[in-house]
Amino acid sequence: MEVYKKVTLVGAGPGDVDLITVKGLKAIQTADIILYDALVNTELLKEAKADAVLVNVGKRFNRRKYSQEEIHQLLVDAANNYTTIVRLKGGDSFVFGRGAEEISFLENCGIDVEIIPGVSSALAAPSNQGIPLTKRGVNESFWVVTGTTSNGEISKDLSLAAQSTATIIILMGMRNLSKIATEILQYKSGFTPFAIIQNATMADEKIFIDSLSNYKNSIELIDYSAPGIIVIGDVVAEHPSYLEEEIQRALGVTF
Repeated sequence: MEVYKKVTLVGAGPGDVDLITVKGLKAIQTADIILYDALVNTELLKEAKADAVLVNVGKRFNRRKYSQEEIHQLLVDAANNYTTIVRLKGGDSFVFGRGAEEISFLENCGIDVEIIPGVSSALAAPSNQGIPLTKRGVNESFWVVTGTTSNGEISKDLSLAAQSTATIIILMGMRNLSKIATEILQYKSGFTPFAIIQNATMADEKIFIDSLSNYKNSIELIDYSAPGIIVIGDVVAEHPSYLEEEIQRALGVTF
């Protein structure tokens, strides 16, 4: 009799352990083995069973233990050797998380996949800082764009987004900030506000707010070891500190 094989793909949320879904937490608590990514808050792993096997398969800034192909095979091996398998990914697995690739590979190997969505940092980071992605009378949509494509360049979609009134949320773009700002400044005013949010929803969360024309000021403030997102658009002016910082910049005040 063939043994039923299944992997549960869980989105861990943006960082704060309390922002994982109830269903995702239950999956972690019952897993025999968890293969987790670098952006997952490891505090979540304390919820796992005492005898659960925990495998770090994360990759950051091109530093990796395993290639994506090796991760695929590890998931197949886990499905062949364990009863309850969780693949734990930061944010939501389908927002630049390569979840679709892993599902396709597993299903081609005859392994079912259950999907438990997660809260994406693209939504949670601005919201946690009081920045609405849409606001009546300001904009009617938002774009979520990768800041680094597979060849290391910025996405061509950035220029399309910049020509609209949409809020632009850029993931994985910290190291390409200069290229991103230069591209968007071809279409938007230098007075357009932007925010950089790092370690979103965590206790050490940081935010930098400025106007696009001053983007070079932010480059020296970025901690490139910390995950971050870039938010560009007039809605950034809704941040509680934006007006105060604008006044300080206009007066040339520094602290």
